[in-house]
Amino acid sequence: MSPADHELRHVWNECVGAGRANEALRADWQAHFREAVDVLGVRHVRFHGVFHDDMFVYRVEDGGGFGPAGRLPAPVYTFAYVDKVFDAILDAGARPFVELGFMPRALATQTETLFWWKAHCSPPNDMGRWVELVTTAVEHWIERYGLDEVRQWPFEVWNEPNLVPHFWTGTRTEYFELYEATARAVKAVDPQLKVGGPSTSVFVPDERYAGETQDRSAEAATAAAADPDALDWKPVWIHEFIEWCATRDVPLDFLSTHLYPTDFAFDAEGNGQPIQRHVDATRDDLVAMRKIIAASPFPEAELHITEWSSSPSSRDAIHDTLFAASYITRAFLNAADLADSVSYWTFTDVFEEGGGGIGPFHGGFGLVNEQGIHKPTFHAMAMLARLGDRQLLQTPHGVITRSSADGRLAALFYNYPQDMGTRGVGSERSYADTRHLAQRGPARRIRHTVEGLPAGAELTVEILDWEHGNVAEAWHEMGAPLNPTRPQTAELREVADRLRRSVLTASTAGTLEIDIELSPWAVMSLVQSTEPTTAP
Repeated sequence: MSPADHELRHVWNECVGAGRANEALRADWQAHFREAVDVLGVRHVRFHGVFHDDMFVYRVEDGGGFGPAGRLPAPVYTFAYVDKVFDAILDAGARPFVELGFMPRALATQTETLFWWKAHCSPPNDMGRWVELVTTAVEHWIERYGLDEVRQWPFEVWNEPNLVPHFWTGTRTEYFELYEATARAVKAVDPQLKVGGPSTSVFVPDERYAGETQDRSAEAATAAAADPDALDWKPVWIHEFIEWCATRDVPLDFLSTHLYPTDFAFDAEGNGQPIQRHVDATRDDLVAMRKIIAASPFPEAELHITEWSSSPSSRDAIHDTLFAASYITRAFLNAADLADSVSYWTFTDVFEEGGGGIGPFHGGFGLVNEQGIHKPTFHAMAMLARLGDRQLLQTPHGVITRSSADGRLAALFYNYPQDMGTRGVGSERSYADTRHLAQRGPARRIRHTVEGLPAGAELTVEILDWEHGNVAEAWHEMGAPLNPTRPQTAELREVADRLRRSVLTASTAGTLEIDIELSPWAVMSLVQSTEPTTAP
């Protein structure tokens, strides 16, 4: 194994996503996040709306109704709510990945463009005031948390500005101008602060984003394609963004984009037609991004995938399932050597872009549901987190690793069913619609011999499969109650954590024989639980 020994980057827990800043004021959000840090090893969290009006940062009215129409003589900046959120993140042992947005209503050229909470996603009506807002915020964070700390926070400018008129109501050039002004403002505070973008979504196989605004007519051919995987999928605005920054000497420390392995194309009548890409599309896209960066004027730029999941829908029942757990395990392991972070969207179902979820398992993005019940994807992320930082062996179905800190062995294997071929898991509107995937197979036998362990070393084995930890199936069998009783919730919580557990023991010669059959979709973790005397 030693010749294959190389670094395994934990791109899966460098950052996770969440909905919006205001949700982070909730006690349940903060409890879920502390668990994500403690159990999943999360190091950063990114969310929308740090400047949205419900955080009360940019104040042009005093809120008390005094004076002429309650107006203030000049903008006032108050950070009480944001401070509470950032304090909670830091106290949990993580850091913010700061998405600078959205536009305060008083600065927006268009208002109430997105979500029930009415995000303002427009260019500013006064770029000088926007720069002042960004500068004041960054200076405040440095004063409160210290320059050394804030230098470890990436600053990303906006979110998915190619999605007009949803996340941006302006043109591509107007976004580039916003990025330039914002990046210069951040660097003017301190040149060592990291800033990047363009945070676009997603790879596309047509020319819909070739111009200043989205051209929906270009999507028709994609919608009609017999084989979407035969198309030439490419990132959005990345080449143009790099060129803009290079020709104007605009700071660019990292490239960011979103790699949902799907596309929502539209036919001539405007009907949505979701297109699912193949199971390893994420790796293909990362390879493409790495090539672009390497050939660019910014070859040292980091690559952060600031949103990723099996689909970009917060009502996709696949998110709640065992099938998603096997899928993301495969994708993350295949992405480990290609990015600086791949941020799972999101760590919790406390997420209100479409309002609160309808029922405990409504297809929310989260690794845990609104009650904090662990979905299968949570366990998959926990298993990934337990891997070491040195990869000893990579197979098509998992890895064996060790920790450089203490030499402990850890392994992770999965059975993404052979019957799936190159298909991804797709998207479904209800949990019942996902269950057909349970018929996929066959089982897979995992056999490996590991030598060089201490005599009698023990490894704890955990297996997530159809019969163990499959909480959405338990809820389905319960009758899928929309509003579970407290006893039902307690039962679901217990089922969610009831994995199949056992212990494997090395021989007196320090040899471990792994010979375990994994049922379709299963994910298995093996972790050395005794102190080693020598590294394998």
